[in-house]
Amino acid sequence: MYKSEGFWNVVPQIKALSFPKRGKMQVDLQDGRSITMPISAFPSIKKVPVKERNNWYLIGGGVTWDSCSEVIHIEQILGNYANYAHECQ
Repeated sequence: MYKSEGFWNVVPQIKALSFPKRGKMQVDLQDGRSITMPISAFPSIKKVPVKERNNWYLIGGGVTWDSCSEVIHIEQILGNYANYAHECQ
């Protein structure tokens, strides 16, 4: 699967999303990586009621909820817009 060391040529795609403990969100990628981050970095997710957080769905390259007006994109999760931008330039 990997032709070079690391994830240089891998396009990140969200596979799953979970909330393993209070204040944390974990994103699992198709390539096997898991990223855990504080929910405080995503104010729109903090507004999603705790009971609804597991009812997320994929839209484009990100995730959202019925009760959320925002889409959280993979670029926001990985924190490197220049490398992971999905918009046409």
